[in-house]
Amino acid sequence: MEKEQAKGLFCTLQGYSWRYLPKDIFVGIIIAAVSIPIAMGYAEVSGLPPVYGLYGSVLPIIVFAAVTRSRQFILGVDATPAALAGATIASFGIVGGSPEAMAFVPMMALFTCLWLLLFYFLKAGRIVNFISSPVMGGFISGIGVEIILMQIPKLMGGKAEAGEAPELLGHILETARDINSVSLLLGVCSLVIILAATRFIPKFPMPIFVMAAGAGLTAVLHLEQYDVALLSHVDPGFPGIILPDFANVEITHVVGKSLMVAAVVMAETLLAENEFALKNGYKINENREILACALANGAAALTGSCPVNGSISRTSMNDQYGGHTQLVSVVAGIVMLALLFTGTGFIEYLPVPVLTAIVICALMKVVEVHLALRLWKVRKRDFWIFVAAMLGVLFLGTVYGVVIGMLLSFIVVITEVIVEVANPPRAFLGRIPEREGLYNLQEREEAEPIHQMVVYQFGERLFFANIKIFQQDIENSIKEDTKAVIVDGGAISSIDLTAADRLEILADNLEKQGIHFYLTEVPKHLEEQLGFLGEGTLIRDEKVLPTVEEAVLEVQKEIEPETEREAGKETE
Repeated sequence: MEKEQAKGLFCTLQGYSWRYLPKDIFVGIIIAAVSIPIAMGYAEVSGLPPVYGLYGSVLPIIVFAAVTRSRQFILGVDATPAALAGATIASFGIVGGSPEAMAFVPMMALFTCLWLLLFYFLKAGRIVNFISSPVMGGFISGIGVEIILMQIPKLMGGKAEAGEAPELLGHILETARDINSVSLLLGVCSLVIILAATRFIPKFPMPIFVMAAGAGLTAVLHLEQYDVALLSHVDPGFPGIILPDFANVEITHVVGKSLMVAAVVMAETLLAENEFALKNGYKINENREILACALANGAAALTGSCPVNGSISRTSMNDQYGGHTQLVSVVAGIVMLALLFTGTGFIEYLPVPVLTAIVICALMKVVEVHLALRLWKVRKRDFWIFVAAMLGVLFLGTVYGVVIGMLLSFIVVITEVIVEVANPPRAFLGRIPEREGLYNLQEREEAEPIHQMVVYQFGERLFFANIKIFQQDIENSIKEDTKAVIVDGGAISSIDLTAADRLEILADNLEKQGIHFYLTEVPKHLEEQLGFLGEGTLIRDEKVLPTVEEAVLEVQKEIEPETEREAGKETE
């Protein structure tokens, strides 16, 4: 049984190859290290103290790893749900970091869990089947660009802000008025070093090296004296299980807002998971992934954290360094737990601009410039769909970006249907001398029409929107000596009432002109539909035959006596 079809918990570890162990442990340590600044920053955005981002990076990530079928996707405290939670408490006048916020935000995680469970039972994961690759690529790229824009002010010594592209660009310009030159130098140098290493020594763990170098610089040069932001102090220990505080939270406020969070978590995670699965050649079960996200958010609520989501930046880093299974997530969770108990002092030495450079480098791989260029060369319509999905995320937000992406996908489907209806696959067939079978007269120059016959092949379901095309093709093909029209209906999957009536009228009109009409190769269910929908004359008159060849022979039997009679008249 293939790994992607395995069942039970930790299914990506079933049949585990021990040669993967060193790499998975190594990548897990990298993910844990990179998660420190990301999780702390987004926890603060959500309205919680930064340390709760670390709490949310232990139990939820392990629970997700236990349930998911994605080999490499990493879950954690992430930008979009954190921003939605922060915006929600702000709209209700709740101050971030207050006891009210610390009660409200975990409750949002709990109800996000409940909504996702409902989506799971409704099998909502199938919605991804209606989203095309250009839409998916544009959506993911938009999220990547948005998070990069959120991070840029931290390189300059400022703070990250949530919002859409106009607000983020405005905040960047505002931060640029008072740049901390030391912070910017640290961040830019770290960015250049990591990008160069990615290009020339891609397997070298440069982010870990840069992080350690940043901590070393803090210890030696006391970067705080130059107003370089460092990560906040974290008290050692883990809070354990925290029960939701129903008494101090207005449930009606939480239920509605958490529905939006759940929808975004489902859409963003499934889109990104499918993208990584497709790129790396494995399969996932969308509905199972919804369940994994639901249980992970339940675990986040029990640790007092904010709603959690699939992390594109950390998954991209996992992909870059070759993590093979969800052991990476398990290792990351364990390392984070060990850090909380024994290594919190190290956190205070980590410069924010250095860590920000690491995050930006990971996100740059998420922005699918290569896909956009390919679409521009191959199919410009899909390129503009990609751009529209990306701009929808950037300028309207993730929620509306999902809606725009789905609308674009449905428009593509409808457009394709209309194009197929307007120009269904069809052909006129003939024979090649000394060869068996029938061939498309337009595609094979050596093919010749069968004498006094029109053999027509129609490759689409026959219904009210294309029966006129069917009729016109046949009528335009008739010549003075045409004695029969034979339709190869093997590819006609279904027929509606309008088409069935028109088909019998066409056959009747041809018979009145002395032209025999036969319908051949039709599937059994189509023959039954003809009997139910139409007058049934084609079947009663034995005009529906099993094969084209039988129809040709039948026509030849009809033509020969007529030819002999005409020859006799000429002799007289």
